[in-house]
Amino acid sequence: MSTVTSDKSKLYYPKMPATWWLTRRAYFLFMLRELSSVFIAIFLVVFLIEIYQLSRGPAAYAAFVQRLASPGWIIFHVVALLFALYHSFTWFSLTSKVQVVRVGRRQVPPPLVTAANLAVWIVLSIVILLVFLFAQRPA
Repeated sequence: MSTVTSDKSKLYYPKMPATWWLTRRAYFLFMLRELSSVFIAIFLVVFLIEIYQLSRGPAAYAAFVQRLASPGWIIFHVVALLFALYHSFTWFSLTSKVQVVRVGRRQVPPPLVTAANLAVWIVLSIVILLVFLFAQRPA
């Protein structure tokens, strides 16, 4: 049995600098969106650790929350929030290009679909915020 090997000397491999994604704004925004996933993943791991600490009892949870109150963690959470907002906004912008919405025989323009998605997102965020605010009020 013989194996076929390709002659790598005949293949063209363009030399790309490590900063190729800085050459165009669209490339930079794409890489920023991909980087946002890393921050969101780290946030979720910290959140899972927080849930674990909660299961260990009030003292362990209080100590963990105290560590999260440091300036470094607060900055991380602000950056993670900004990345999550950017990631969500770009996702809603992309869905209008992929998802074709029709009303009768007419196609709804993609910017209108994006606006509707963002409006629903904002309304649901406000509703969730109000539920949490009213849930914390003493009876």
